[in-house]
Amino acid sequence: MTERRIGWTFVAVQAVLLVILVLLPDADHWPTTGAVGLASVFLVGAGLTVMVVAALGLGSALTPTPVPRSSGQLATRGLYRYCRHPIYSGILVIVAGLVIGSGNLWSVIVGAITVSFFNAKASWEETRLTRHFPGYSAYAATTPRFLPRIRARKGPRNPKPGH
Repeated sequence: MTERRIGWTFVAVQAVLLVILVLLPDADHWPTTGAVGLASVFLVGAGLTVMVVAALGLGSALTPTPVPRSSGQLATRGLYRYCRHPIYSGILVIVAGLVIGSGNLWSVIVGAITVSFFNAKASWEETRLTRHFPGYSAYAATTPRFLPRIRARKGPRNPKPGH
């Protein structure tokens, strides 16, 4: 199977998982009103925002499959400064929002499968990115895959004059 065909297979499986997650009926395994419902809506909105900003950050290098464009440049600015796959991160935030808003244990299972799937997809893509971009290995060594690192601040938070 060619890389392009494998790439489109990843896209198809991704679509199936997300459609299943959206179409699973809500349940009452946990409450989904109030703060939980608000958190769900917030996560979906935040995930969509991250996806759009990350996609715009790729510019002409954006491709629907995990196969890099031959003319593309390695993106290390914008959201790509904080994690290697911010579009996937945005999707996973949406998945989290859908899961907690559903109240359905089956959504948790599909959500966990989706997280595992994106980890495998990112790993497959990174093999191609490493071959395509000479600097990708160094970038990957210092930049997390999905979740940005929380960096500790250096020095005191509120330095007092004269100290």
